[in-house]
Amino acid sequence: MAELTGPVADRIREIQERFDPRMARELPPHVTLTGSSGMGPTPSTTTVEELRYYLEPIARDTAPIEVVLQPPMKFMQSVVVVLPIDPHGPIRTLHERIKASGLPYEPPRFAFTPHCTLSFYPELPREKLRDLLSIRIEDPVTIDCIAAFKAVTLTRAEKILELPLSSGA
Repeated sequence: MAELTGPVADRIREIQERFDPRMARELPPHVTLTGSSGMGPTPSTTTVEELRYYLEPIARDTAPIEVVLQPPMKFMQSVVVVLPIDPHGPIRTLHERIKASGLPYEPPRFAFTPHCTLSFYPELPREKLRDLLSIRIEDPVTIDCIAAFKAVTLTRAEKILELPLSSGA
């Protein structure tokens, strides 16, 4: 994932706290690059050293990426609401490099769909869902690092690796 920072991240955190406080407590605002789409999650047995081995060269050779968060939508006929991102261009290149790196991963459930999750757990009442789907984030965000998180419990994850994007190929 790519953790978001700055005013847009603050705005997304506020939205998450309003619509899904549980998710807001579990993870920082972020863009999902792998794990739910395009390539599945890495096995829980994958070590930090393995993650670093496969991901560090990619991060070192990838320039920061500016993306636009599109209007919210329900993700793949579920209760999950996300801000999708155009899956083409540099973000796809980053995803494909991670996927082809040799890092082990489980089968993906969905086609590559980069996104920022606004609400994950609750099934929102119609009025609240309408309010959430009407939100717009106009400012672009810059992805300037990639991070790996490990589930510690069913409701808590911790960051185990963060790598800055640095130069571009």
